Amino acid sequence: MPIKFYNSSDYHHDSLPTLGILLVNLGTPAAPTPAAVRRYLGEFLADPRITEMPRWLWWLILHGIILRVRPRRVAQSYQQIWTAAGSPLLAISQAQCQALQQAVTHHFNLPITVVLAMRYGQPTIASGLEQLRQAHVRNLLILPLYPQYASATTGSTFEAVAEVLKRWRWIPTVHFISHYHDHPAYIRALVTQIQQDWNHHGKPDKLLFSFHGIPKRFFLAGDPYPGECYKTARLVAERLNLSEQQWQTVFQSRFGREEWIKPYTNDTLKLLGQAGTKRVDVICPGFAADCLETLMEIAQEDRHYFLQAGGQEFHYIPALNATSEHIQALLELVIQHTQGWSECVYSQSESVQAVRQRVHRMENDLPK
Repeated sequence: MPIKFYNSSDYHHDSLPTLGILLVNLGTPAAPTPAAVRRYLGEFLADPRITEMPRWLWWLILHGIILRVRPRRVAQSYQQIWTAAGSPLLAISQAQCQALQQAVTHHFNLPITVVLAMRYGQPTIASGLEQLRQAHVRNLLILPLYPQYASATTGSTFEAVAEVLKRWRWIPTVHFISHYHDHPAYIRALVTQIQQDWNHHGKPDKLLFSFHGIPKRFFLAGDPYPGECYKTARLVAERLNLSEQQWQTVFQSRFGREEWIKPYTNDTLKLLGQAGTKRVDVICPGFAADCLETLMEIAQEDRHYFLQAGGQEFHYIPALNATSEHIQALLELVIQHTQGWSECVYSQSESVQAVRQRVHRMENDLPK
């Protein structure tokens, strides 16, 4: 009979329980080649939460047009940002995972494991959860690195996690962080990142908070994403004591011909250049790690738009990446969302000890 609910065939009930954290980012191609990009885009764009179009129609568009044309062009962009360590997003995410593991190990007097996963590409969510299952995780925290909730990112991550867990025999206690767009530690980390950058490069005439866009119809259907983006930007601007004329929220990375939420980042930069704005700084608070959308689209392509329109100086402020302030913010999120879990682990450990004692007594009672 095939196994319907998965578990180790050699599972021991006296295994010590642990806490687990699954750190999830969007993903990246395995290499900056058309073939690798095609595989990545094929998985990414096949997700129903990304497009929300009739599946038959989208399948024809995706396989008949997009995956025939786009991979070569996107691969060329990846080649310009690829490093000796590979994909910037993957390398930075790995550094974040390692730093958060050190931080939680130092803070908690408990067995705790942090594992990295990508929603698309490698390492997969399934492989990350399997690592945690093998570590006997009984309390599981899912931390998607999307500060602002969107159906296409956070919602999709939840579906992928649930798809794996529904096959487990022993499902752990699960806590899912759906957003942290206004968490004080996250806002503090952004403020520190901007202030440190300005200490080195001076202040701009205008600071743009650029977030990844979504189709306008997603917002009209109830997605809270734009409102959370605006709140993040406002809270940071208030902490920086900026006037309304000194900052603006914009949206980047639109795809296709339909209308997305506005104002668009590239159009705004063109208008600012034409209006005589001398210097613009851009930060992308929705990206936990620098990637193609920040290092190529913002730092290079949008720089070109602004300077060509008459601007004199353009500066991209890096994402929070693996800075100490960002890791501290992630640690504070973990602490907040694992309240009471230490007591659960201790209780489970006591149960494990009882099982061990029972097994020991049974062994002693066996005939010699």
